[in-house]
Amino acid sequence: MSYTIGLVGKPSVGKSTFFNAATMNDVPEGAYPFTTIDPSVGEAYVRVDCAAPEFDTECTPSVGYCDEGTRFVPVRLLDVAGLVPGAHEGKGLGNQFLTDLNEADALVHVVDFSGTTDAEGERTEGHDPREDIDFLEDELDQWYLEILGKGLDKYADAYDKENTDVEVVLAEQMSAFRTNKDEIKKLILRCDLSLEPEAWDDEDTFELAREIRKETKPILIAANKMDTPEAQANWAEVTTDDDYDHLTFVPTSAHAEKALKNAAEGGVVDYTPGDAEFDIVGDISDEQEQGLEAIADFTSEYDGTGVQGAIERALFDVLGVMPVFPGSANGKADEEGEFRDCFLLPRGSTTSDFAYHIHSDIGDGLLHGIDCRTERQVGGDHVLDERDVIELITTA
Repeated sequence: MSYTIGLVGKPSVGKSTFFNAATMNDVPEGAYPFTTIDPSVGEAYVRVDCAAPEFDTECTPSVGYCDEGTRFVPVRLLDVAGLVPGAHEGKGLGNQFLTDLNEADALVHVVDFSGTTDAEGERTEGHDPREDIDFLEDELDQWYLEILGKGLDKYADAYDKENTDVEVVLAEQMSAFRTNKDEIKKLILRCDLSLEPEAWDDEDTFELAREIRKETKPILIAANKMDTPEAQANWAEVTTDDDYDHLTFVPTSAHAEKALKNAAEGGVVDYTPGDAEFDIVGDISDEQEQGLEAIADFTSEYDGTGVQGAIERALFDVLGVMPVFPGSANGKADEEGEFRDCFLLPRGSTTSDFAYHIHSDIGDGLLHGIDCRTERQVGGDHVLDERDVIELITTA
């Protein structure tokens, strides 16, 4: 599991229900603040079209599983302790929240779109979901601004400033966010700033902190409780608001996903996570039938419950990740012809990147790769495409 998706959000919005639905773990759920104190970690999955059928063979995944040609590739899901306004100042579980959050590559912000929880997670009516979206981004921006400010202080105190590059100092200060000097320099220039911080004002510094945050902690909004009329009305307003064009929204009902998975485990329904349809295959009461019919109406309208879709879009669309399969010269993954592995890599990765991702020795000894679909040789600098099947020819 090379990627971690962090679940964030204020208390009582259904975040733990989302986590349980995605992982089928059993963490406490409740409509009161800080149900989750310590972060919960679980295994969720993203769907990938398996390459094995193209080579007329079966797959036996080493991790995850395959269901009728769809690979379910594991990713790490982190349910982070509840967030309240002022977290960057230590309010609520602020310091713990920010520390735990830094493990995540991308964030799924679970927002109560029904507007029935206030900023502190208490029951209310008519709360605007935009306030929740704004306060999370503001908390993160303030957190980044504080760390960026320490880097700027170090640059200002540098002994030999003429031979000190600001991007090097800032990258070192913000290394916990998995950034580097090239990315920092790119973002400084994207903000149309000089490479001389003395020319920046407070607004410039805040803009840079925000850009670094957006680059290193991309966010997707899981619009939860979308099976309520109030949430659907809010969806129409929020998703057409130009102020939120930079965000990706997925309509979600964590409750519906959990109910379907429980029913599937009990042999009541035939359901594949992420599908918009399911079949009732067991004996149920009239009350259960009515409940499942309501869920069916929702999944049909919104193309699923949104839990699986939110995780996948966070990884593939927001974070920019793609699946790649290792293969062999005859197009198969090993001597038995069984596709065992499917790796998740950043888009733009090369054959060399793929080799190093598997093992440093393979990367060091790489000679070239072979595209198993075309049987053509590809070099180490060849840029891979989604679902490529590549044999790595190496001295290792």
